[in-house]
Amino acid sequence: MEIKFEILPNSDLGKIIPLVFKLNEGRVSETLLKERFNEMKHQNYECAVIYDGEQLIGVSGLWFCTRHYTGKSVELDHVYISDAYRGQGLGKRFMSWIKTYVEEKGCKSMELNTYVHNYPSHKFYYNDGYEAWGYHFFKKI
Repeated sequence: MEIKFEILPNSDLGKIIPLVFKLNEGRVSETLLKERFNEMKHQNYECAVIYDGEQLIGVSGLWFCTRHYTGKSVELDHVYISDAYRGQGLGKRFMSWIKTYVEEKGCKSMELNTYVHNYPSHKFYYNDGYEAWGYHFFKKI
C-alpha cells in the first residue's frame, strides 16, 4: 500500500462522485451529485482525499466557516473510506491528517454529522475524541 492524503483541486471534484454515490447508497443520482459539486467548488468547500497509489479510496468534504461558539471551524462532510480499506487504522490516520491541515488554516474546532443508524461511525468518532452535542434536524422544502 502506498497511502497518501491530499487536498483535491476543486477542478477534480468529479473524481469523488463514485465514492459519495456509494456513501449515499444511491439516494442521490450521480448526475445530481456532479451538479451539486460544481456549485460547492465555488463556496467555502475543500475536499480531502486518500489515495492508494493512483486509486482514490477515501474522501471527506471540508466546509470552512466561523461559528459564534468556537470561532473558525471546519465541518467534515461525506466522510467515506472504501470497504476494502476499513479496519486498518486508515480512518484514524486520515482524521489526524485533516486535523493538522485545518489547524494550520486557523481552525479551532472540527464538527460533523453522522447518520443515526451508522453505529460503527459513532464509535469511531467517540474514540477519536468527538462529543455528541446535539441532534441534526432536517426539513426538506
